[in-house]
Formats: sequence, structure tokens, C-alpha cells
Amino acid sequence: MNTPLAEALSIVLLVAVLAGAVVRPFGLPEAVVAVPAAGIAIATGAISPAHAGAEAERLGPVVGFLAAVLVLAHFCDVEGLFRACGAWMARWAAGRPGRLLTAVFTLASVITAVLSLDATVVLLTPVVFATAAHMGARPKPHLYACTHLSNTASLLLPVSNLTNLLAFGASGLSFTRFAALMALPWLVAVTAEYVVFRRFFRRDLGAGAGAPVREEPPPLPLFALLTVACTLAGFVVASVFGIDPAWSALAGALVLAVRALVRRQATPLTVVRAAAPSFLPFVLALGVVVRAVVDNGLAGALGRVLPDGTGLPALLGIAALAAVLANLINNLPAVLVLLPLAVPSGPGAVLAVLLGVNIGPNLTYAGSLATLLWRRIVHQHEHAVDLREFTRLGAIAVPTALVGAVAALWVSLHVLGA
Repeated sequence: MNTPLAEALSIVLLVAVLAGAVVRPFGLPEAVVAVPAAGIAIATGAISPAHAGAEAERLGPVVGFLAAVLVLAHFCDVEGLFRACGAWMARWAAGRPGRLLTAVFTLASVITAVLSLDATVVLLTPVVFATAAHMGARPKPHLYACTHLSNTASLLLPVSNLTNLLAFGASGLSFTRFAALMALPWLVAVTAEYVVFRRFFRRDLGAGAGAPVREEPPPLPLFALLTVACTLAGFVVASVFGIDPAWSALAGALVLAVRALVRRQATPLTVVRAAAPSFLPFVLALGVVVRAVVDNGLAGALGRVLPDGTGLPALLGIAALAAVLANLINNLPAVLVLLPLAVPSGPGAVLAVLLGVNIGPNLTYAGSLATLLWRRIVHQHEHAVDLREFTRLGAIAVPTALVGAVAALWVSLHVLGA
């Protein structure tokens, strides 16, 4: 296939895949559109079988890690971890919506960093909704915090987001080095979001205060907490010995899954469903389609506008371009496209790409798959989401958090070294 035709076809296929993920016609899985699109790209020569195979091989460990973490988060929920989180938020808030927002920010930031953004979107969001309703607070600020932090607070660890795993593999950094360099940007970005939320939702936070919750709190799920702590330690040890973090995630997931099976809290089918088997082929197929777009000219076009180096202006330019691209084609395709272009400039440029694709998606619904999933969950609870309000909030929060985080990354690179 000649290059102009291959370029046009690959772009059409990518648009179709993203549209299918956003709309999900008849409630069908995202893979229903993505897998045939990848097949068409290969069959027509828009991407060679060798390149498609290489992309699938590169994404294989990432997909395996995602499945393991989803199982781990699901059985943390079975153990009662998220019910305990809801009870803690209600007690600490003491009937005051402003304190509840602080509790949501704290928990969502930690859960996103440790158990990945999917745990915050899928498991914490319903708990936050129920907690706000129980204490008579307006749910909107707290629900919006869940989706913003599922993106922004996923900056800290290599295991917090699929985009992080891809950047981690490209950066050449160890697990602890990655976390050390991203700690300050993570803290600055989350703090900036918190300040924006307090200002933007000041009326909602000043209304609907209720009486403090005095119910008996559920028991703390110590076994689940210990398993998560051991899994995190496993990530660090695995990084030292060059072992893929997917194996540590799998070990933690198996511990909780086997415990649930023995206690008859789950069946083998429950375990399989927790791994989201219909979503995993979508990630692989999306990677193949994005590789087709890259191979047919997008890489060259972006390479001409992507800044070189790791000075502050260059880092700001890289992060801004990544944020724009994430909102145009979704953050997962954006990071797949930009990482090969950023690698020659070093780990600092790779991490700047990550800042853009993790913070930038808070501007639009389509910026990340997590936001799309959050929107469906909120609608299931019959809570309306105003597109204009969502966008206005993002237009304030994204530039504020992104500029602050990039400046913090520049400081970290100078203090700690890349």
C-alpha cells in the first residue's frame, strides 16, 4: 500500500477504534471494534505483520500487569478495603463537605498510586457517592475529584497507570528512581488540583452539611493491606533484579484470589471476570493501530515539533504537546506515539511526556479511558455530568497542575539527577 493511502487508512481506523471505545454501541466491549480494525491494518499492509507482532510483544507484559492489578483491586474490595475507606471518610469529615473533599483527595491519591487508577474509578467512586449522600453533602465536587485524581495522582509509581508502565520501560530508570523523580511532581500536581477544587466548588462545599456519622466502623482488612504492602515491596525487589513488575502483581492477585476461593467468596469465573478479559484485547489492538499510524507518517510530523533537551522550556513544550495529543487521540495512543520520539532526549523528556498524558486528559471526556469509565459509573448512579462545567474545571486545573508539575520535575532532575 502506498504511503498516503496507508496513512489515511490508519488514521480512519484509529478514529473508529476510539469512537467505539467512547460510544460502545449496544454496550459491546471496546475490543469489538478494535480487534477487527487491527486485523484490517495488517491485512491491507498499513502495518507489516512483523511490526504488529513486535508491538503486541511489547505490550504483552503491560496487559498482563493490568489484568493482575485489576484482580488485586477487586479482591481488596471483597476483603472490605473500600467499605473501610468510606467509613473513615465519613467519620473524618464529621458532617462537613470541605473535610470530605480533603478525605477524598487523600484516599483517591493513595489508592490511585498504589492500586492503579482503575481502582479509584471503579471501586472508590461508588463509595464516595454513597458517603456524600449519607452525610447530606452535594456529591459533585467529590465525584469530580475521583476522575481528576485517577489521572493526575497516577504519576507517582510505575505501576499506577498503563501509561506509566510504558514510560517506565522506555526511561531505563529503576522502580525507586522513577518514584523519587516523580514524587515532587505528583505532590505539586495533586496540591494544585486541590486548590482549584476548593475554589471552583466553594458553593457546593459550603452547602449541604449534615450531622457527623456515628456508626460503628467496619473492621480494617489487615490481610488485604498486608498483601498490598508486600506487593509494593515486590515491585521494588523485582526492579532491582530486572524482573517484570507483572510477576509481583500476579503474586499479590493470586494470594487474595485464592483466599477468596477458599472462603467461598468467589468462583473461578469471578476471578476471570475481575481481570477484564474483554478489555485486554482492546489494549493490544489499539497498540497495533497506533503503530500503523506512527509507521505511516505521524512520527515524522510530531518529531519536527517535539522540543529537544530537558531544559525547563523544552520540558514544558513536551508536556504541553503530550497533553494536547492525549485529548485528541486519547492518552494511551498518545504515549505510544510520543515515547519513541522522547527517548533520545533522556529520562527527563520521557517523564515530561508522562506528565502531559496523565494530567492533560482531565480537560475532556475522551482524554483517557478512565474518564470514560468514570462517566458511565456516575450515570449508573443517576448523577448528571455537565460537559461545559467539566470542561471549565479542566481548563483551570490542567494548566495549573501541568505547569507546576513540569517545574517540579525540572527541580527533581537537577537535585536527584536523571
